Amino acid sequence: MDVGGTKVALRVESGEGDAATPYETSFRWAVGADVREDMTALAACLDRVRQSSAAPITAAGIAMPATLDPSGTVLTWPNRPGWTGLDLRAELRRMLPGTVISCADDGDLAALAEARAIGCDDIVYLGVGTGIGGGVVLGGRLCPGPARGSCELGHLVVDRTGAVCDCGRRGCVQAAASGPAILRRAEGLRGSAVEFTELQEAWAAGIPWGVAAIDEGCAVLAAAVVGAGELFHQEVTVIGGGFAGGLPGFVDLVEQHARRLTRAGVPQPRIASARLGGLSSLDGAVLLARDASERAGRPTALQESKWL
Repeated sequence: MDVGGTKVALRVESGEGDAATPYETSFRWAVGADVREDMTALAACLDRVRQSSAAPITAAGIAMPATLDPSGTVLTWPNRPGWTGLDLRAELRRMLPGTVISCADDGDLAALAEARAIGCDDIVYLGVGTGIGGGVVLGGRLCPGPARGSCELGHLVVDRTGAVCDCGRRGCVQAAASGPAILRRAEGLRGSAVEFTELQEAWAAGIPWGVAAIDEGCAVLAAAVVGAGELFHQEVTVIGGGFAGGLPGFVDLVEQHARRLTRAGVPQPRIASARLGGLSSLDGAVLLARDASERAGRPTALQESKWL
């Protein structure tokens, strides 16, 4: 299950090697709903999922953009502040009785899934959607590793006097390059509200307000990519997320801006579109569920996982 700020996507798969078609579904959070209404909507969806499954669900992997403590309680989630203090693991156990529940950062899971999909052990992942998810895989393992927290590339500060981020700081990558941030910039340039479909049309047609809004977002992402390269020296930077995936040429524009920021003697890591498209985090959640299933009956702390 990939829990996002706008929607939740779910996939149910059978055992390794089973040729059965996976069951997939999704739903959008109601605008303005509180945490109890969110839990009711999630429970209803999971109930439908359980009814559709031919066998009991033995393990569930949950990709989360929120910050959780080791017990599974939400410490913070700016996109849905009402979730703060929610014992998410307990809620999920009630909704999925008898199921092993494992939660991990959505950016970390996306990075692991993409690293496997492209066959590369050293990647930086940036997912552009409601927020900016991020993850780093070095030597085939997460950096810094789940015991020390996720790699929050979306909260790198790139402009000390920039827009206020959902986290409360000024100038984070997310404040300038997330889907909502780019749409807000487009609205300011156009002088009226802009829906994503309108931005897509403006981008495809080369309309200045749309092009300028997206160009600035890509320039900020390029700064983050180049900065990450100075630290990690990754082979590939992968850019995914539903927002980026819905704008053809978006990743190419990030690469153009990144080339302008290179310095002599330092090779620019290759920048590529996500192999898994907007499903990177969901694929990572499935990997997490499979891993948890294999470890059923043994300690399930993420740091003991063979692949995390």
